[in-house]
Amino acid sequence: MFGSILGQPAVCQLAQDALAGILAPSMLFAGPPATGKGTAALELARIFSCEDPAVPEDCTCQACSRHRLLTHPDLLILGPRSFFAEMSAAAACCFRKPETEGRLLFIRSVRKLLARFSPVFWEEDPRFKKLSESVLTIEEALDEFLTLKPEGVKKAGETILKQAVKLESEGMSEFIPIGHIRRAAVWSHLAPTGKRKFLLIEQADRMQEGARNSLLKILEEPPASISIVLTSSREKALLPTILSRLRPYRFSRRSAEVEGEVIRRVFQDTADGGLQTYLEAFLPVSEESLRPLAAFFAAFIARGTVLALKRRGRSFPDELVALGTYAAAQGASLGKPSQDTQRVIAQVLEGAGKFEIRGLFGQFLQMLLRVVSESAASSAYALGSGYADIWRKYTSEAASAVGTYNQSPVLALERLSAELRQALVARWS
Repeated sequence: MFGSILGQPAVCQLAQDALAGILAPSMLFAGPPATGKGTAALELARIFSCEDPAVPEDCTCQACSRHRLLTHPDLLILGPRSFFAEMSAAAACCFRKPETEGRLLFIRSVRKLLARFSPVFWEEDPRFKKLSESVLTIEEALDEFLTLKPEGVKKAGETILKQAVKLESEGMSEFIPIGHIRRAAVWSHLAPTGKRKFLLIEQADRMQEGARNSLLKILEEPPASISIVLTSSREKALLPTILSRLRPYRFSRRSAEVEGEVIRRVFQDTADGGLQTYLEAFLPVSEESLRPLAAFFAAFIARGTVLALKRRGRSFPDELVALGTYAAAQGASLGKPSQDTQRVIAQVLEGAGKFEIRGLFGQFLQMLLRVVSESAASSAYALGSGYADIWRKYTSEAASAVGTYNQSPVLALERLSAELRQALVARWS
């Protein structure tokens, strides 16, 4: 039980509770990224459905086989996350080792994405027809993938990966909408096809406000035939009323040796720097490479605001001086930002690969907030709440515009730059 998850004490406690029959109906798997939270949840779902519980991980019953392929009808998965790195790493493993195990890893990585496009969530969405056609095309290719001869695996896998990346870019949201939680609630009250239903909500802290209230209703009176697991890397961001209804299992960062063994076993590869670093290496733009881009954009905002205040005869606030100095140094590789908004945005887009990989825009905004915070620390200046609130408010709106309403990053950055400067000028005018 949970033998595939290495060096994680949380799964030992989880296994003990499962064997003792004292698992709570609703649980929280909390901890840093790449610590096995999602893998543990999916393994728990398989255990609940297993038709022969006496057999450990290698059970070949129909229910376990369907769970390994992530096709069991009693499993429902939702929640925003980035799939590009995992799918790419799994594809690389599969191409190196095109045997059944490598193919299964790749299939599971793609189906984790496809699960977000279940008709349970999307059948009333106007985009469903277009998205469902893409999902069906990928599913049909995956069904054939296991039976391909080794020499045909790489070409077919590359095609599937390309289609999956396009689907993720076009269809995935950055937040959990209320409609998905409401439809999951309806699904949870239907009778299971097997022994028990399992609802997995990943990155549960990224719910819209209405979705939180809808989830709370499910947690208050969960159907007797369902188990619910929420995962989160930001436990404190969850509502206290939600946390109070969940039994927590806390996952911790594993040692470099253990993570190296995970990479060897799962991806049939070797690497230094840990699992998260290994996965990020497959991204066309790493999170850390967003730092100079975010700093360059922050310097642009600071300079534009200072010039606007100067025209009004106002003095230069310490916050903006600190930001301009710090951000200019951090983004020096991109040069000095002009006051041509289109030119600055074009430089950011070029460095970020036009934000074509889903999730990068949100990471860019988080890095922007980090640069603002670091600029205050660098000058030993206290980050005033009103100043910080301005940055949080407008970056949050930009994240929602792109992640929820599919606005282009270009338009979102144009609006963000205008609103930030306007709000900052108003603060000191």
